[in-house]
Amino acid sequence: MKTVLVTGSNGLLGQKLTDLYLQNLEIKLIATGRGINRHLIKNGYIYAEMDITNSKEVQRVVDKYQPKCIIHTAAMTNVDACELDHESCVLQNIDAVRNVVEAAKRVNAHLIHLSTDFIFDGTSGPYKEDAQPNPLSFYGASKLKAEEIVMNGSDNWAIARTVLVYGLVADMSRSNIVLWAKDALENKKQIKVVDDQYRTPTLAEDLAMGCQLLEKHEAMGIFNISGKDYMNIYELVSRVATFFGFEMDNVERTNSNTLNQPAKRPPITGFDISKAIKELEYNPHSFEEGIEIVQKQFENFTKTKATLLPKMNS
Repeated sequence: MKTVLVTGSNGLLGQKLTDLYLQNLEIKLIATGRGINRHLIKNGYIYAEMDITNSKEVQRVVDKYQPKCIIHTAAMTNVDACELDHESCVLQNIDAVRNVVEAAKRVNAHLIHLSTDFIFDGTSGPYKEDAQPNPLSFYGASKLKAEEIVMNGSDNWAIARTVLVYGLVADMSRSNIVLWAKDALENKKQIKVVDDQYRTPTLAEDLAMGCQLLEKHEAMGIFNISGKDYMNIYELVSRVATFFGFEMDNVERTNSNTLNQPAKRPPITGFDISKAIKELEYNPHSFEEGIEIVQKQFENFTKTKATLLPKMNS
């Protein structure tokens, strides 16, 4: 039985990977994260506490379970927080990656590392895998450095770059663009939404599927794993409104220059996913199909009276 270890299993992507691997009886899943296990299902896999910033702890856990594949999802992803706290960003996005790379190499594990469109300056998106990076923010620079550590330090690696991940789990530490938009529209909150940032938003289930395909194919190299629909953020919010039947009266259309954000965002990113489609048979949902999946999850979680909407902090 093949053993797969996932870091950051308490996060959105991490929990979706747990959901996915629970359906695969040929995989022994080791889910790891800081603190207690936040996934609703506690059986069918092993949960191990692991702080990726602690090299000895990472080595101990990896040595214990001897995974054939490590999917490294854990990171500091709040872009503005990274801009304001370089030390924490370096610790979680660079130093921790070295820990994971060294541990993976020690047990000869296939390492799948998650990266981001923010390694680009946003002047010529959508991007292919061979585009030249030029990050605008400290977060983007940290993720680019992490990619270099993976490529230079591992003999068996894949990098999954993604864009603007959205989705829902019962116990979330932070929100995302679709949940934020739905909450604001439904409660008629006054919000400003930019129309000069273009993305290919990614359903968390699709990203998990992409990671699983990389693991299944033992793929090597860089792969763009995102949604297939290209849109600006104002259009994204408008499409959320249309899907749920909400009005846009409370939405002020604006541009990035009007926002007082510590970190600069790349204006035009998004990904060309043709490589993943061709080599991995990756087949993401449309944006509306993704929203429908999230809506059904809302309905299911509402029935169980789960807490749905944490405060949007990015």
